[in-house]
Amino acid sequence: MATPFIWTAAYAGSFVLVSVLDLLDALDRTGLALAALSVLAALLGVRGRFAAAPGTALLCWILLNVFATHPTGQISWAGHRDPEWMACLLAAALIGTAAGRVLHARAAYRRLSPYEGTG
Repeated sequence: MATPFIWTAAYAGSFVLVSVLDLLDALDRTGLALAALSVLAALLGVRGRFAAAPGTALLCWILLNVFATHPTGQISWAGHRDPEWMACLLAAALIGTAAGRVLHARAAYRRLSPYEGTG
C-alpha cells in the first residue's frame, strides 16, 4: 500500500487504540500501550513498504507520548525511555514489513512455478 495511506492508518489506529486503552483505564501501565502500538505497527508494516516504517513508528510514538504518558497533551522527551520506545516501535514496523515482503515473495514464487500435479 502507499506510504501516505499507511501513515494515515498509523495515526488513526494509534489514536483509537490509545483512546480505548484510556477508556479501559489501562494507560497507567504504559508497557501495555507500547505493546499494543507495537502490534499495530507490525500489522501495518505487513502491508506497507520499508520507507513507511520510520514514519509509522514515529506516529505511534507521538500518540503514545502525547496521550498515554504524563503530562497528557504535551509532547515530552524522557531520555531514559523514549529512545527505547522508538526503537521498539521501529523494530516492530520493520519486522512486520520484512514478514510482509517474505509472504509476498512466496506468493509470487508459487504463481510463477510450474504446476506439478498428477492427473
